[in-house]
Amino acid sequence: MTSGAQSEVTNTGNRWRVLTLLCLAVVLSLTTWFSATAILPELRQELALSAGAEAWLTNGVQIGFVIGALTASLVNLPDLVRLNRLMAAAAASAAAANAMLLLDPGPTGVVIARVVTGFALAGVYPPALKLVATWFVRDRGLALGAVIGALTIGSAFPHLFRAVLTALDWRPVVMMASVTTAVGALLFLLFAKEGPYPFGRAVFEPSRIGEVFRDRSLLLANLGYLGHMWELYAMWAWLLAYTRAALDAQAADVTTLASLLTFIAIACGIFGCLLGGYLSDRIGRTATTAGMMVVSGGCALLIGFLFAGPLWLFILLAVVWGISVIGDSAQFSAAVTELSDSRFVGTALSVQLGLGFALTVVAIWIVPHFAEWIGGWRWAFLLLVPGPVLGAVAMLGLRKLPESVKMAGGLR
Repeated sequence: MTSGAQSEVTNTGNRWRVLTLLCLAVVLSLTTWFSATAILPELRQELALSAGAEAWLTNGVQIGFVIGALTASLVNLPDLVRLNRLMAAAAASAAAANAMLLLDPGPTGVVIARVVTGFALAGVYPPALKLVATWFVRDRGLALGAVIGALTIGSAFPHLFRAVLTALDWRPVVMMASVTTAVGALLFLLFAKEGPYPFGRAVFEPSRIGEVFRDRSLLLANLGYLGHMWELYAMWAWLLAYTRAALDAQAADVTTLASLLTFIAIACGIFGCLLGGYLSDRIGRTATTAGMMVVSGGCALLIGFLFAGPLWLFILLAVVWGISVIGDSAQFSAAVTELSDSRFVGTALSVQLGLGFALTVVAIWIVPHFAEWIGGWRWAFLLLVPGPVLGAVAMLGLRKLPESVKMAGGLR
């Protein structure tokens, strides 16, 4: 075997090892994202939170993430600090900010702690995507899908903690999320290293933002992403409240079962992420994303009809929704890297990320108000249906453009 062939075999083995360790670290670190959401019923009672305050408690992480991601892009932080050190420091900061909840800081302090948590997590998730891409040219869609799947499981874990620790109060849930995130920080520091296919500097240049919106293919890709994001985080944020209300209507055990079902529905998204990555590398980005959004939008439309049961069908639909709502997520970023002029790919990615997570703030805030306005949770998720519908239309429109052949090796 030649030295070149030996090197390729070594890189192939190393990349899957690095991907596995990186995904494990992401799972552990992202447990802080929804740690407060998983204990929201308890926090509502203890802090006397209004519906609006509940939304801002969840939105604090989203707002902090947007600020952190844009700040990191403006100063080009991933190019100034080694990625393993950046992600380790960010995860450790998220663990500390999350632990602040244990000090009973009051409603304002809790929201501030969540904002800081989101700001810190902006140093985990985007750099993790960049790092894994340095190991994969072939199968990059699958690898990015695995990282998003890790984010999904990590986001779901607090609901499992709550289900397991139902006999205890909410504080052990926060403690477990902080401890697992600290372990994730250690894994980043020890095992996260860049691969043999490094990127050039992906600088965020505000002066080039206009070019992102003038490019029709990028505009459609971003509209698809916005439709996806309108649905995703609002579904994740309010699925526990929705499930508790549905189980109550079905006279089922609410406390333990609602947290467990929420965990299962969200965590099953890893299968969607892997499926989405596999399909996008084989049938194209536009077909995969449009198909996923058609399924997820259909689930958002239908779940209200199963609100009162039967329970097994409600659970099945929730799981299908959990799989499809996240399955296409990584492919929008992959599409932007393929469609963008190499001179402003960093700007294009920052614009997409910033707009997408900013939109989640609106969606998360409005859903409980809509539920209150219509008199209950049963039909509240109808508000999310327009997002995936418009997103699917945008991606099918992108598929018709000649520029779409730049994606997925010509598969569009």
